[in-house]
Amino acid sequence: MTTKRRTADQWQVLVDQQHHSGLSARQFCQQQKVGYASFCNWRKRLSEKPDESDDSASSESSFLDLSSLISDSRASDSGWNIVLSLGNGVELRLSQNG
Repeated sequence: MTTKRRTADQWQVLVDQQHHSGLSARQFCQQQKVGYASFCNWRKRLSEKPDESDDSASSESSFLDLSSLISDSRASDSGWNIVLSLGNGVELRLSQNG
């Protein structure tokens, strides 16, 4: 299966179509055969301020503090499980065993 590459302008058209369609993003993506994660990524990217360049946005790093999950999970046997969906069926799974 080949992946269709779209330009930023093509993604903007899709984002606009979804906005006016009355469908949820997931429903729209299924109907249009568009990857949901890619759609969400582009929707976010296109909604950012126009003066932000792609180079500066891609060089910034974001972190999520998971310390609250770690400290609370030691008291119970449930532990934690985190799944990060990267798109195109790629997932990063993090688990902790009690």
